[in-house]
Amino acid sequence: MENQNNLVLNDLAIGAIRESAKWTMFLSIIGFIGLALMLLGGIFATVALAAIPDEAAFGPYNPFAAIKNYIGPIYLVIVVIYFFPVLYLYKYSKGAKEALNFNNSELLAEALVNLKSHHKYLGIMTIVCLSMYVVIIIVAIAFAASMASGAM
Repeated sequence: MENQNNLVLNDLAIGAIRESAKWTMFLSIIGFIGLALMLLGGIFATVALAAIPDEAAFGPYNPFAAIKNYIGPIYLVIVVIYFFPVLYLYKYSKGAKEALNFNNSELLAEALVNLKSHHKYLGIMTIVCLSMYVVIIIVAIAFAASMASGAM
C-alpha cells in the first residue's frame, strides 16, 4: 500500500522557505567571514603576545605572562564551537534553495534536518552557558560569603 501522507506546500510556505533561505545564506556568509576574522585575530594576538617578554615593565608579576600562552587556543576553541552552527545554517540555505528550484521534497527534507541541527546545537550551547552561569554565581556567592566571614 502506498503512503497516503503527502505534504503539499502552498505558495505562502514556499515563499517563506525561499525568503528564509536567502536570509540564512546571508547570515552564514557573515558567520564564515566572522570566523575567519576571529581566527586571524587569534593568530595575531598569539604572535603579538609572544613578543612580550615574561618580565616586562611589571617585573616578575606580569599579568600578560599568565594568559599569553592561552589566547591562541581559546580563540581556536571559540572558532570551532561557532563553526558548526554556521555550517548547518549554510547547508540549510543551500539545500532549501535547491529543493525549491528543482521541486524536490528529498532535498527539502535534508535542508530541514540541517535547520533542526542548527537549532539543536544552539539550544545545547545555551543550556551549557546557562549551567556555567549558575555554577559561576554559586561559586561567587560562596567565595563572597567566605570572605565576609573572614574564613580566608
